[in-house]
Amino acid sequence: MEKELTPEQYHIMREKGTEPAFSGKYLENKEKGMYLCAACGQELFSSDTKYESGTGWPSFFKPASDKSVQTEPDKSLGMERTEVKCSRCGVHLGHVFDDGPKSVSNGRQATGKRFCINSLALDFKEDK
Repeated sequence: MEKELTPEQYHIMREKGTEPAFSGKYLENKEKGMYLCAACGQELFSSDTKYESGTGWPSFFKPASDKSVQTEPDKSLGMERTEVKCSRCGVHLGHVFDDGPKSVSNGRQATGKRFCINSLALDFKEDK
């Protein structure tokens, strides 16, 4: 179920752009639920893995499943980073870094990863 993207979403998801830091609609979202790919609707990240990274983008310490996202090297902009893409439709979501939490506020084990994801690449389905 692919949907038409806004020009801003197209720039991020198809042209590998990024939204300005601290501008995304999901940065401060505290609701419980599932973050979905804005292009195809695949479940990407659970709110249970979202945390405050202070970087200006929604951050998660792991995807919803091992098959939700795929990664590949990104050497653009003179940096070495790891791009995160939706495994179903292949759109650009953001990047993953190795500076995430090892545990989170309630003492749960985390992964040490920071999946730094553009809000415009996401939809949110609140738990009922």
